[in-house]
Amino acid sequence: MPRAVIMVGSEADLEFANRICETLRSFGVSFEIRVASAHKVPERVLKILAENEKRGEPLVYITVAGRSNALSGMADANTRYPVIACPPYSEKFAGIDIFSSLRMPSGGAPLGVLEARA
Repeated sequence: MPRAVIMVGSEADLEFANRICETLRSFGVSFEIRVASAHKVPERVLKILAENEKRGEPLVYITVAGRSNALSGMADANTRYPVIACPPYSEKFAGIDIFSSLRMPSGGAPLGVLEARA
C-alpha cells in the first residue's frame, strides 16, 4: 500500500496538513504526520529521513512549511524518495513566501503543489 510521510515545519502548519490528510484518505494512502523545522531542529528532520531510509518501503514525503520553506529542499537533498512541497498560502506579504518553495538551488527539485485538496 502506498505511504506518505507528511512533515510540517511547525504545529501552526497542522491545519493545512489536515486537508492533505483528507485527500490521502480518499485515495486509500496511509500516512503519518511529523513536526520538524529545518531551521530550528534540522537534526530531527535528518533523523526522520534516516528512519524511513532504513525501512526501505516505498513512500513519498509531503512537506508543509510556511514562511521561509527550508524543509522541502532539505528533505529533497537528503532522501532518495520523492518530495512534494505543499506550502500553505499566507496573505502576509501578498503570498510572496511561496517563492521559498519554488526557487531551489541546483540539485534540489521537490515537486511544488499549491492546493491541499485534489
